[in-house]
Amino acid sequence: MRTRVRELASYREILWNLVRKELKVKYTASVLGAVWSLLNPVVFLAVFSFVVVVLGSGIDHYPVFLLAGLLPWNLLNASLSNGSQSVIANANLVKKVYFPREILPLATVGVALVDFVLQSSVLLVFLLASGYGFVLATIWLYPLAIAALLVVTTAVTLLVAAMNVRYRDVQHLLGLGLLVWFWLTPIVYPGRLAQETLASVRVGGASAWHLYLLNPMTTIVSGFQRALYHSADAGEVLPDFTTGTLGALLTAVTVIGLAALWGTWRLYFAMSGDFAEEL
Repeated sequence: MRTRVRELASYREILWNLVRKELKVKYTASVLGAVWSLLNPVVFLAVFSFVVVVLGSGIDHYPVFLLAGLLPWNLLNASLSNGSQSVIANANLVKKVYFPREILPLATVGVALVDFVLQSSVLLVFLLASGYGFVLATIWLYPLAIAALLVVTTAVTLLVAAMNVRYRDVQHLLGLGLLVWFWLTPIVYPGRLAQETLASVRVGGASAWHLYLLNPMTTIVSGFQRALYHSADAGEVLPDFTTGTLGALLTAVTVIGLAALWGTWRLYFAMSGDFAEEL
């Protein structure tokens, strides 16, 4: 593994170039370019602020609550959707030139990360400009949640990228899987509601809430929401975790994610030798 990491480091220029190329292709012939990534959260904030004013909402400052969970989900979704096609889309490069094949899915994670940073900057500016601000007692969860998100995203992206080369059905199953995964994550609904509903339900002798927590994005999204969302009703909206408990859960997700990353990386490396033939 150390040898492979050193080899990836030696080919880092290819990774940066692929990220730049993907960003250029994404915004080619576009007048606004990367501004489109900035407009995405702006439109969400405007639309949901309007919806809350007109229809009302059981959650105070719902746009902040929503975007705190939606932006990290967008990073995962974009990485997996594009990462599953990363090897196939670069078939000519794979068949003609040697380089560590991991660079291809890693580049898609890099592109998604750039969009995440741009979109998060809009949210953070909004929080400051609107006077909503931050709470020092919880904001330290933000970098922990980002670390867990990147580790989990990279691990799963390597898996789907490798599997989709051999089994093209993966790209179709992925869309369905992401849809189910989205609704099993407390992004648009309160995590506390899911906790209260599932805590008393037993599935095979285990609490359904504990099974719900096996979804790593539940902990990650809850971490982002706890770090940024601090309205008066936060205790009734977010899962009943203390800040320390949530920090420990995020650390556990990161550690388990690193173990998963090690496994999916080994699988990707083992399968990458056949990529040229299968393409």
